[in-house]
Amino acid sequence: MESEVSAMLRAREALAPERFSFHSSRMRMKQVNTEELARMDSDSDRCALELSDAHVDVLGYACLVAIMSMGKGYHRVSEERLLRRTRENGAEAPVITSAGSLINGLNLIKAKKVAIITPYMKPLTKVVVDYIENEGIEVVDAIALEIPDNIEVGRRDPNAPAELAKKLNLANVDAIVASACVQMPSLTSISTIERELNLPTVTAASCTTYFMLRSLGLKEFAPDAGALLNGDYISNTSHQSVK
Repeated sequence: MESEVSAMLRAREALAPERFSFHSSRMRMKQVNTEELARMDSDSDRCALELSDAHVDVLGYACLVAIMSMGKGYHRVSEERLLRRTRENGAEAPVITSAGSLINGLNLIKAKKVAIITPYMKPLTKVVVDYIENEGIEVVDAIALEIPDNIEVGRRDPNAPAELAKKLNLANVDAIVASACVQMPSLTSISTIERELNLPTVTAASCTTYFMLRSLGLKEFAPDAGALLNGDYISNTSHQSVK
């Protein structure tokens, strides 16, 4: 989240007048398993309060699988609860989860069948697949890289998803999710996948960026960030200063 969402916003600054500041509060996690994910999610209230102290304009909850492992549809519960925390702190700001953003992004591009790449162990990948399918989107195929260490996930080659995508079963697929995890680098693979496989391609990070921009009332675009941010899905034209 810290590297790729900010990279998309910086690239956007070269083409648009808005400027952004980027603030982070961290929830602790070392091993990507259900126990640590649950502890991580319980820490999200603290993070929302800390960020609202800075009077930010939008909050992004970075961990997709932390949300999805808490139960189907949980992104709605989390977004509402954390919004209340910012309101109680006198600095109300919308909360965008990467889990909800991925679902909403796939719906926006009308993707009914998808293939996904995850860094997770197979049981957690199944949790992600079941969560997405519960939202009415069929997961035709999923590659699980089975990397338990969160730091190692972040050290992956950002060009690797472009090669992995070629191994997916893409029969009747409407879109590719090049990374269902904001921790796994993938931004530089998106355009390559779209060019080589001729399918709309999103990531958890690109979807999060889209809906953060929408919540700010800004044009939802960023260069070289895939179908969702290429300008075809712009819904707002208002401009404002943001942080």
